[in-house]
Amino acid sequence: MNRIAATSADVARLAKVSQSAVSRTFSPTSSVSDDMRTRVLAAASQLGYRPNALARAMISGRSRLIALLVAYLDNHFYPLVLEQLSRALQARDYHVLLFMTDPGNQDSVVQKMLQYQVEGIVMASATLSSSLARECARTGTPVVLFNRYVPSLPASSVTSDNIEGGRQVAHFLVAGGHQRIAFIAGQEDSSTSHDREAGFYKGLTECGVTIFARAVGGYRFDGAGDAIRQLFTDTAKPDAIFVANDHMAFAVMDILRGAFGLRIPEDISIVGYDDVPEASWAGYALTTVAQPAADMVDATVSILLEQVENRVVCKRAAVLPCRLVVRGSARTG
Repeated sequence: MNRIAATSADVARLAKVSQSAVSRTFSPTSSVSDDMRTRVLAAASQLGYRPNALARAMISGRSRLIALLVAYLDNHFYPLVLEQLSRALQARDYHVLLFMTDPGNQDSVVQKMLQYQVEGIVMASATLSSSLARECARTGTPVVLFNRYVPSLPASSVTSDNIEGGRQVAHFLVAGGHQRIAFIAGQEDSSTSHDREAGFYKGLTECGVTIFARAVGGYRFDGAGDAIRQLFTDTAKPDAIFVANDHMAFAVMDILRGAFGLRIPEDISIVGYDDVPEASWAGYALTTVAQPAADMVDATVSILLEQVENRVVCKRAAVLPCRLVVRGSARTG
């Protein structure tokens, strides 16, 4: 036999308090006396009462839901970031809905997100069309692009200084005596990969060096494998490679060792970007550019919730400093 769920009115009667007192007791942002809290919680425990978050959202008009949209999780930078984002939002009494998408259907997923009355959207390794971005702005739903930006969109963004990171890599490799320096790009339409490459070329030019070769890995493990094989089809081969992220750099290192029998860094130097935890593993010891993940998460939460809580959508951009972390995958001279 099904038991009828207890209501806040039932709790109020048993605790001999008002129904609004019950509501305040279960609201993290409200204050009640210790005596009242004790009575309400005791009554709720006796009746098996649990507050209905959906009903509260309907009454208050606030869902306190934030949507996170991710296109892929292969790159270990994103699982790390998603955990930190979720914890930071939960600490502010917001709740996270995670949506996965594929290139080409991101707009349809965002449309589904909005049906849940989310109060804000964070897009990591994903983006949205200009028309839908304008629709989000029109309806008062702030959007923050994490680790990328689109200048034409009315959406905020948080990135590391990818141009400066690429520039630092160029100076580092030239200082190490490398002469045939190649680059493996991520996705061609990604602002992240574009800026890292632009900074890399800028640094090479400052050092009086030109790029030796270029290939595209698409931020995919198998794509990086295809790119490294392409770079090694010619007689003249690179003596250093800057790879647009660590995920691809690991594939490059595995193939250079396994398929080509090369030693890293004795025969060729490899530099990545992100500084995911695996980069410090002894098997890779990857020299890489560290993104300030924790600071990027803090900036994302701050920009998003400021707009959510003020009910105002405005475009803001945060560009945070990065740093080169030198390990054993690249010669230093």
